[in-house]
Amino acid sequence: MLLCVGSGGVGKTTTSAALALAAARSGKRVICLTIDPARRLANSLGLEEMTQEETVVAPEVFRAANVEVPGSLTVMMLDTKRTFDDIVNKHASTPQARDAILNNKIYQYVSTSLAGTQEYMAMEKLQALREAGTYDLIVLDTPPTANALDFLDAPERMIQAIDSPAMRWFVQAFAGKGGGGKVAFSLLGKGSQLVLKAMSKITGGAFLDQMAGFISAINDLFGGFTERAKRVSEALRGPDVAFILVSSPEPMAIDEINFFADRLRQFAMPRDAFVINRVHLPPEGDGQGIPEALALDDLPQELAAAAARAHEEARVLSTRDARTIERLKLDEGDRHAVVARVPAFERDVHDVGALARVGEALVGPPPAG
Repeated sequence: MLLCVGSGGVGKTTTSAALALAAARSGKRVICLTIDPARRLANSLGLEEMTQEETVVAPEVFRAANVEVPGSLTVMMLDTKRTFDDIVNKHASTPQARDAILNNKIYQYVSTSLAGTQEYMAMEKLQALREAGTYDLIVLDTPPTANALDFLDAPERMIQAIDSPAMRWFVQAFAGKGGGGKVAFSLLGKGSQLVLKAMSKITGGAFLDQMAGFISAINDLFGGFTERAKRVSEALRGPDVAFILVSSPEPMAIDEINFFADRLRQFAMPRDAFVINRVHLPPEGDGQGIPEALALDDLPQELAAAAARAHEEARVLSTRDARTIERLKLDEGDRHAVVARVPAFERDVHDVGALARVGEALVGPPPAG
């Protein structure tokens, strides 16, 4: 598995797709998971848009771009609610419990809007695909959160939420003697009864009924959630998982990737590669003889001077980018990490050919034959 992490606007989604395409060009069966992908990226793969279905990129798309792909590339947009629904459908104890959860308004909020749900469901989907064994490589374009590494501790946070005293209190309060989804005032102490009665006055009885139904129906899933969250957490630390930290040659972006690297160190996770996108590479030569060389071709002096200025500007930009990249903080644990520089192309990446060029800049050309 490849997990691409980084802040917004640094080319993380493009990097994920380019790595996935590069692997498919080497003969692997690959799936690339992303969240809210740019329509331009979908169009570049011959798709109107990316959907929540596993969609195989048609071979004719690659042939039209003269890109040989002996493997396969599947793309999919991660849908948090759908992943949550799949878990409920698979693990609910009875059809009645399943329907009660899916139709509950509290569940519908939790599965779409609760903080941390998106990150955890990304990990759930990753693990489900991994266990299915359909693909040789899974590439995840991580969720665009304020903190791009929130997904790392999402399993632990899910376990803590499920096992918290507050959740156990709600289960006791709402499960009822027969699990019927009614508020069990008789089972609570006087203090708890007062709290729930006060909540009822503030929120109304309908809210408490919805909460009671949700807690009662989902209670039998708690153990399964905990077990799966632990498996997901362990999987992130497996030897077949690589973290790709994506940045750009801007001081703020480099500082952010240093922060992300520190977070990975705290979780005892490797930093396998650093990808710096849109890097200005140094121009050839020193540019000193450009005006004289162009003058020999009887070009206007103004054009020769403009060419010399363009060469100097390219040199200045490449020097600036090189100095910014030096801000990367690599320690002993990063000694095997690759630092890949993707050049700033003249045009945005908007077709398969451009994605292939990005992939070659990252991992080299595909194997011959």
